[in-house]
Amino acid sequence: MTRRLEQARRLLALAQTGLHYSTGPFDTERYREIANIARAQLGEIADMSTEEVAELFSKEEGYANPKVDVRCAVFDEMGRILLVREAAEGLWSLPGGWADVGATPAENAAREVREESGYIVHITRLLAVWDMQRHSHPPSLFRIWKLVFVGEIFGSGELVGGETDGADFFDLDVLPTLSQGRVLPEQLRRRSLHKRLCPFCHCSSLLSRAVIALCLHISTVGDMVAAR
Repeated sequence: MTRRLEQARRLLALAQTGLHYSTGPFDTERYREIANIARAQLGEIADMSTEEVAELFSKEEGYANPKVDVRCAVFDEMGRILLVREAAEGLWSLPGGWADVGATPAENAAREVREESGYIVHITRLLAVWDMQRHSHPPSLFRIWKLVFVGEIFGSGELVGGETDGADFFDLDVLPTLSQGRVLPEQLRRRSLHKRLCPFCHCSSLLSRAVIALCLHISTVGDMVAAR
């Protein structure tokens, strides 16, 4: 099913890009027909009607690109990770969501943390870039790239909006039930591996911070290479 899903997504992406660049009525008609075929295939895979799939992709115009999902890993002084509870399904995830136009990826990540948890964070670095399809997430109709940042808390406020209804810190060995379309347990544990094992993690010297940064950099490079 994964191969069939990827083929249908690719077909729809080609049709979308073709519609963007086509100038003649005959090419436009052909690309629309291809798009309809791809939507029908996606509908069969996802048990949705062609109309529902068309509505889902109605805002996807122009040259087809992967969607960008930003997430932020925030730790407290005990090494626990911040998770938020999704109101719609009652499952937990890293704070985050789709990247909005008009802000940098890091600004998007910091905003998501503030809105979903109430914490105000300073983004310190990009931790990982993952292709969702290369991990064991549930299948998605969209091709999604996940950008994961590290944030440090320097203030707090109130939750904004109704997408989440809770926020708490959890030990990485005792995680709640996660929203696996957003994040996986092995991803959380792998991201923090060097931070947890580094013998300098509880020292505040500038040299020790540099060592921690180096450890995290090594972890990031490995994650990014594995995600290609």
